[in-house]
Amino acid sequence: MKRRTATVLGAWLTAAALAVAVPNSAYAAHGVLIIDGSAHQDPSGCYTLGDFVRPVVTNLTDSVIQVRSGTDCSGGVEALVVPGQIYAPVSGRSVLVP
Repeated sequence: MKRRTATVLGAWLTAAALAVAVPNSAYAAHGVLIIDGSAHQDPSGCYTLGDFVRPVVTNLTDSVIQVRSGTDCSGGVEALVVPGQIYAPVSGRSVLVP
């Protein structure tokens, strides 16, 4: 009886882990993310911000976008850009669409 309970519990935990992990790996925001005038339809992943002028991020997606302090989406979160918001990062170097 203990072995069957352990097997059922293990199968349930594995199924729960897959149910949580799989949707997140294939997720993309729906809508348009505009970075310095360039539109990105249904964005996902990391976008590097320009170096020479202060960037502008316009979030027209259904997701909260992270402005990160380092390049390649490393470093801390400078700001969260909610849907419908326009944001001009002060020191952010990249944008992450989780």
